Amino acid sequence: MKKILITGGAGFIGSHLCDELIQNGYEPIVYDNLDLQVHGCREAAPEYLPREATFIHGDVRDEYSLARAVAMADAVVHFAAKVGVGQSMYQIEHYTDVNNRGTALLLDILSKTSPKKLLVASSMSIYGEGYYELSGRKIEVPLRPHDQLQEGRWNIRREGTTLYPVPTDEEKTPMLASVYALSKYDQERICLMVGDAYNFPVVALRFFNVYGERQSLSNPYTGVLAIFAARLLSGKAPVVFEDGLQKRDFVNVRDVAVACRLALESDDANGQAINIGSGKSYSILEVARHLSRVLGKEDIAPLVTGKYRTGDIRNCFADISKARALLGYEPAVGFEEGLTVLAAWLATQQVSDQGEKATLELLERGLTV
Repeated sequence: MKKILITGGAGFIGSHLCDELIQNGYEPIVYDNLDLQVHGCREAAPEYLPREATFIHGDVRDEYSLARAVAMADAVVHFAAKVGVGQSMYQIEHYTDVNNRGTALLLDILSKTSPKKLLVASSMSIYGEGYYELSGRKIEVPLRPHDQLQEGRWNIRREGTTLYPVPTDEEKTPMLASVYALSKYDQERICLMVGDAYNFPVVALRFFNVYGERQSLSNPYTGVLAIFAARLLSGKAPVVFEDGLQKRDFVNVRDVAVACRLALESDDANGQAINIGSGKSYSILEVARHLSRVLGKEDIAPLVTGKYRTGDIRNCFADISKARALLGYEPAVGFEEGLTVLAAWLATQQVSDQGEKATLELLERGLTV
């Protein structure tokens, strides 16, 4: 298994996986449509893509082009997808077309070719709310109702007490709060199903909040750290929804790339859905303040809006015990180190802050209150 096709491989995570694969003796084949919202250009592959990688400009919904790329590879990593919770709620057809139909087309092709392995990118968004602790036991909770959020009551409460969030493992029942989450769950399930039916191994990796260099700074629906960075570098305050105390798991892209390689190499992972995170949690407000500091923008305080977005959840962070056991995965990049490297990269970038435009689009559609 030497030649690895990566759909969406010119993107943030895909390009780092290319680096990781090349360093370990693999030959990556990148298949990417260079989406304008992500890359800002469809003329050529990004400069950061390693020269050793074979690049094919193509759309995951183009059967002829995709089949030719698949025929070149021993195994496939499927990253190609539209990404963004908020945008998915008003570009429903487009997200469904790219994520669901694109994956179905890929599987039609793979059912005839039987790859040595298929790795598919899933998402922590499928969980909705993470696990909470009540009276010493781990429980699942429903999504917060709109009337609670309209009153600014952000926390999850039971029996008159605010519940404490705890790490979420892969056994949690999915709670799909957005079109994006639904599409990622569909990608995960259909890949595992078809792989089992046609007897080729599949691994689904549920990525938590991935951050690092090369994340698009012009896409206002990408990771929160990139969105905050674009604001700060434009001299504007990071916009924080609710009270900023919601917790997430931030994992560095270099750790994610290693996890992907390990998943390709591990037979124990076959047929499994596995969390890939840092195993730690930070509040969004903490993250905004950390980033302000490393960028030398301490004078710009986060703007805590007291508003919420449809589809947002309160707390979710990863239990990575399964990744440790099946992949031998261990996060190596600490959050402070990761932010320092990110800050150095950001200093070399031109920034186009589209955050206000994205917020207005959500507001006009009644998706922000």
